[in-house]
Amino acid sequence: MTAPLTADAHEYGLVGDGTADDGPALQKLVDALGDATAGDGRPRTVRVPAGRYLIRDKPVLWRSGVSLVGAGRGATCFALTNPGAPAQPVPLAWFTTAQHGAGRDHHIADVTFARFEIDGLGVETEEYEVLAKGLGLQYVLRGRFSDLWIHDTAATGFGCDFLQDTVVEGVLTERCGRQDPGEKMGGAGIGIGVGGWGPVERLAVTDCTARGNGTNGIFLELQQDDWVPPRGIRLTACHAEDNRYGISDWGADGLLVTGCTMLGNHVAGFDVSAQGTTSVGGRGGLVTGCVIDGNAGDGIALGNTPGPYGFHGNRVSNNGRYGYWEHNLSGGDQEPATDIVLESNDIHDNALDGIRVDAPLHEPAIFGNRVRGNGRRAAPEAQGGGEGVHCGPLLLTDERADWLPGGHRGKELTIGGEPGGAEVTAVVTDNTATRLTLAPLRPGAGTAWPDGTPAPGTAYRLPDSPAPRAGLTAAAAVTHPYVHGNRVRDDGHPRTQVHAVWIAPEATWTGGRVSGNDFSGNGSASTRFDSAPSGGRWRDNAG
Repeated sequence: MTAPLTADAHEYGLVGDGTADDGPALQKLVDALGDATAGDGRPRTVRVPAGRYLIRDKPVLWRSGVSLVGAGRGATCFALTNPGAPAQPVPLAWFTTAQHGAGRDHHIADVTFARFEIDGLGVETEEYEVLAKGLGLQYVLRGRFSDLWIHDTAATGFGCDFLQDTVVEGVLTERCGRQDPGEKMGGAGIGIGVGGWGPVERLAVTDCTARGNGTNGIFLELQQDDWVPPRGIRLTACHAEDNRYGISDWGADGLLVTGCTMLGNHVAGFDVSAQGTTSVGGRGGLVTGCVIDGNAGDGIALGNTPGPYGFHGNRVSNNGRYGYWEHNLSGGDQEPATDIVLESNDIHDNALDGIRVDAPLHEPAIFGNRVRGNGRRAAPEAQGGGEGVHCGPLLLTDERADWLPGGHRGKELTIGGEPGGAEVTAVVTDNTATRLTLAPLRPGAGTAWPDGTPAPGTAYRLPDSPAPRAGLTAAAAVTHPYVHGNRVRDDGHPRTQVHAVWIAPEATWTGGRVSGNDFSGNGSASTRFDSAPSGGRWRDNAG
């Protein structure tokens, strides 16, 4: 077999008719081009015309220097399936440490994957298998992944680790993590393991979209806890929507997240925590110019990090719990986070506190922010049923209700529960006077209901709202804070942000400086000190 620099897949046995198994022919071609590249050092490209190419029961073991280029999304499609091997994960291409000995000295180099679709709907493993990805490569050097559409995979869609001098651009992942209930490893749209190349991994992820994936939309995860969290990773102009988490930093150092949108995710829009395989949170990151809006849980959830971390010029709004939540999960780093910076953010209309501190902070800087109109979850408990109550896939309407708009945001709606009937719950993402909008049952689902849309007239109930709800709440140890030049107020009708600053009974507030802030115009008193601040300076604060 000859090995041209560019090979047309049809000329080497691939059919693309949606019926024939094209996996063996693709493997033979990749091996031949890989051998030729190893011999003369000249990378090769497989060009794949429009068609539907089945990869059945066995993934293709990839080779260094071999690129795969299609005719465009929706034109060239690789359909993954495993009817004859139900225990076998079938990514399109794989090369891993565990299966193939991948490493720094045994890596994939000079490859491009571009302009095709991967349909993972045909893979169903007997148990959840993290390797049931769309692409599963480890230790890639000088790679480019461009203009790909990966959808409906059993585990992560784009699941490639240790990417050096690599660009991931224009990758769309939808409904990946199909077999992941949301609590397994993997199951993301774009999941990238980091740390394998050492303290610097030069990786750019740009213009990617992740929608409806089982766990994260996009996440970076340190793969061994004795590795140094790497610097050099940038996420730019990406969109994460309707995932469990939008974008997560589980172990990078100095991650740059710029100009991204994180909308309608189920737990948090942006997450730093110990949820990764090594229980190591990110540190040193910067999140700038992002819109983090309408997530069912928190806008920004940050914890298990020693710090620093900076959030600059973001819009954090309409989320179902807190705008910004400082917290620590068990099992990860518990030391106080140092040098957390919140600067020039617009934090508004979140359901509970605009900023909530439930884990220790040391020398935080909170300055120049607009923290306004939070505490929107202010409606009292409610119940109803009978005439005028109707449900849709993602809503409940009670024509006789007169709810405070936004007042049930983030609440858990309970349906049914009559004698002999089962209770069903759903999360309210927003409401008008008569209509509740609900989060999908799980990412990628089109309904909030596990057993079909409830019948008209079904009884429902909503819990009461918590209080107080403040612009800034400290419920942990805060030492030497710098809080300056913030506008923490509520001009709404009614005013649902009860206080500008609340120091809860379990908190300590020691030293620091609180000055030049506008704390006027909240629903009650400007400040509430259930634990008095100790030392430091409070001065020149309006209200």
